[in-house]
Amino acid sequence: MSGWLRRRKPGRRAPGARRILEITNVDFAMKQFLHPLMQALREAGHSVEGGCAEGEHLKTLRDDGFIVHPLPMARSFSPVAQLRALRALIRLIRYVQPDLVHGHMPISGFLARVAGWWCGVPCIAYTCHGFLFNQPGSLRRRTLSFLLEWVAGQVTDRYMTVSQAEARDARRWRIHRLAQGIGNGRDPDQYRPDAVARADIRRSLGIRDDQVVIIAVSRIVRHKGYPELLRAMEKVPEAVLLVVGDRLPSDHGDTMEQEFAQAASVLGGRLRLLGYRHDTARLLAAADIFTLPSHFEGLPMSVIEAMLAGLPVVATDIRGPNEQIIPEDTGLLVPPGLAMPLANALTRLVLDRSLREAMGAAGRERAKAIYAEATVLKRVVALLS
Repeated sequence: MSGWLRRRKPGRRAPGARRILEITNVDFAMKQFLHPLMQALREAGHSVEGGCAEGEHLKTLRDDGFIVHPLPMARSFSPVAQLRALRALIRLIRYVQPDLVHGHMPISGFLARVAGWWCGVPCIAYTCHGFLFNQPGSLRRRTLSFLLEWVAGQVTDRYMTVSQAEARDARRWRIHRLAQGIGNGRDPDQYRPDAVARADIRRSLGIRDDQVVIIAVSRIVRHKGYPELLRAMEKVPEAVLLVVGDRLPSDHGDTMEQEFAQAASVLGGRLRLLGYRHDTARLLAAADIFTLPSHFEGLPMSVIEAMLAGLPVVATDIRGPNEQIIPEDTGLLVPPGLAMPLANALTRLVLDRSLREAMGAAGRERAKAIYAEATVLKRVVALLS
């Protein structure tokens, strides 16, 4: 971006309004997680801009009137790549001159806070969407991630986590003594049971009204539990599996081509790979069961969307999902990494319509009470104002 080395003259702002710079790693995260927050901050009178790696998903924010600055973010521990990103962040902060820098995700959040501290930004905020040191990995990697979180925590003024469990971790491990769990949120009017959408989507996909549909919505990466899910589906009678999502250009690991090919040969038309879709709310309305057999999570938005859509959720008993789901009430929890318990849980719901409907109804009420987007955003705006 031209002009980064020159300080920009701040425009007129209402009393109490702040110039806020929201920083994350990739365009997908900016659209999915930060766009509603940026809208809420703007409605509260603040001047809000964003920064992340360039990508097609930023068009939505730019069409909405937001300035989103391209940054050379890299989702890796490469010192060279991260030094390049840090220098770009420092230039951006000096150009924007924000009153508050708000970082998201482990690496981009660390860099945003270090750059904000280096530039003397008056207030530095961070939202943790999942600690890397709580995820599977080598001891060296987990130790390094903990040290980075601890160091950055010492220069953070507002420390938030999407899950309550990781807020407790942050306080217990003295990463930040005032860490707060803020939750995630989605709009109950957008994600809801919808008989018209259900009929339209099923008709377009050639799925009968009486067929049970299981849906998974996530990036197509191994740690979302797809190998286990595909093996489990071989044991689940008759149900159709809709897989909604794609890989990000920055995603690591293999594409699981062998696992998907094997599943396609066994399941045939019962496996539908739909790719990335903009009509997720309608697809959820067309389904009967939602599943997310991840190995690790923060507080997955997809589970909230599914609960609001009135679906029972089968997920793994890990941080995030295990505080969203009440077992035997709104869904079922299974051990991560195992296909058979997942198959048993899915089969139980496939064969019991009344149980599906009862859990789905209870899940929607719980999500409306705890994860309504307006409630969560109001809480975060108050912390950042």
